[in-house]
Amino acid sequence: MIEDFRIPLGSWIEDGVDALTETLSGFFDVLTILIDAVHGVTTFLFSAPPAPVMIAVLVGIGLLLRGWRFALGSLAGFVLVLGLDQWAAAMDTFSLVLVAAVFAVAIAVPVGIGCARSDTASATVRPVLDFLQTMPPFVYLIPALMLFGLGDVPGVVATVLFAVAPGVRLTELGIRNVDPEIVEAGHAFGSTPGRILRQVQLPLAMPSIMAGVNQVIMLSLSMVVIASMVGAVGLGRPVLQSLSQVDLALGVEAGLSVVIIAIYLDRITASFNQGRGYLGTLLGMFRARRAAAEVVTAEERPTATV
Repeated sequence: MIEDFRIPLGSWIEDGVDALTETLSGFFDVLTILIDAVHGVTTFLFSAPPAPVMIAVLVGIGLLLRGWRFALGSLAGFVLVLGLDQWAAAMDTFSLVLVAAVFAVAIAVPVGIGCARSDTASATVRPVLDFLQTMPPFVYLIPALMLFGLGDVPGVVATVLFAVAPGVRLTELGIRNVDPEIVEAGHAFGSTPGRILRQVQLPLAMPSIMAGVNQVIMLSLSMVVIASMVGAVGLGRPVLQSLSQVDLALGVEAGLSVVIIAIYLDRITASFNQGRGYLGTLLGMFRARRAAAEVVTAEERPTATV
């Protein structure tokens, strides 16, 4: 009967994960140690300094990259987080987002470059990216929990899987959109493909790549909150606690802290290609002086006589 027809896909995948756990247990142990070590270092860097010192550092970064208005807004936001008694959880969230984003970008950029240089690789990776982007985020927690147990590590792994896709897509898009005539000119002057990639394609594709990094960080932040369900630290824990206890006050405080961190990270990552803030002004002046010096040097070179 057609009512009895059922494909046990879920059972097959579960058996596959079990076999993977038994076969590659050593690899997963090493990966767990690596993620724990990196996360431990970042947690110490964010949590060890007193809150006023850390606020001063974050506001100073905002001042350099975005200007004094953003710095004042960041100061007000972080003081509010401190006043809501969510500072420790916020720094844990910062640490977890940073670790997950670094691993995701380290995977996304090389894969995006490979997809841009090979149509076969692009056609192979695209369905995987579609799967990663459309799968409900809660589903990522199940295999991560089975492979790594409870704690921060499965949260980081699930976050990387959830956030890596836009980094790959935007890296590939940026490199493919580089003017082919510029690439052909590089070939005409005898440049190797690797040198063209490093000195031509990647610099011209950097706005698109940085947009991908921005999206990776934003998705990492949203997934880190969900990852609290498998024991990850951060603002996800008070959010989950407020949901289980129907505590509106705690939910609003933790949610507002997440919003403040999201706005800060979004503006900071978006500023790298905008040349804003005092650092952008200084870099612009440095580039202008270097270009002027190169022009003067070129004019002083002796011209060949016929």
